[in-house]
Amino acid sequence: QAAHFPSLYLLQASLWTFADMGGHKSTMITKEQALPGRETAMKVTNKHFVNGQPICPPFPEGSEKVLLGLGCFWGAERRFWETEGVITTAVGYAGGFTPNPTYEEVCTGNTAHTEVVLVVFDPAKVSFGEILKVFFEAHDPTQGMRQGNDVGTQYRSCIYTYTDEQTEIAKQVIAELGPRMENSGIGQISTELKQNEVMYYAEDYHQQYLGKNPNGYCGLKGTGVACPLPPRKPKN
Repeated sequence: QAAHFPSLYLLQASLWTFADMGGHKSTMITKEQALPGRETAMKVTNKHFVNGQPICPPFPEGSEKVLLGLGCFWGAERRFWETEGVITTAVGYAGGFTPNPTYEEVCTGNTAHTEVVLVVFDPAKVSFGEILKVFFEAHDPTQGMRQGNDVGTQYRSCIYTYTDEQTEIAKQVIAELGPRMENSGIGQISTELKQNEVMYYAEDYHQQYLGKNPNGYCGLKGTGVACPLPPRKPKN
């Protein structure tokens, strides 16, 4: 994901080589195999570079949040901060074992984390189903431990919800979208669905990366298959 920036590219290439030698770049590791990490959380600027909103809690009363993984988080985050009804976004690492990992550690495959976008949204302006529609149409959720040319467990597709209602809606969407993907010859959905995962914030330079570097790398590419939109929950 760093192809346009030589120093980052060389660093990532060396990390890919290291991980591939270990044989598990595209294979999930166990908790016992994971790097130990650290207790100290990553320091980030608590102001969205594009819209000025806080990227750390507390978030506005009545808002909802979800963690979404759809490949390299640079382009993924931009897709959501441009979505109407989204209050703020941030990027980080989730779904694995290593506490407070660095980007370099995640790139080795030895943390089991995937790159995610924290999406905080106003459900009065955009439904969770509409957020999922953006998510599924922005990437290929059938590719397993990769997304396009970005290969490894850190690029796996995932939905990490925070409420039972979100989880049920996600299951419904996957159940309806799955046959469309298979009938289109694309494959079976491999998106990981879990609840209440912890996100560790990524380094400051990753936050709103394409806002700071408009010509930076974006590997997002959808399948062209339309995602069904679940009915909105009736207002009380």
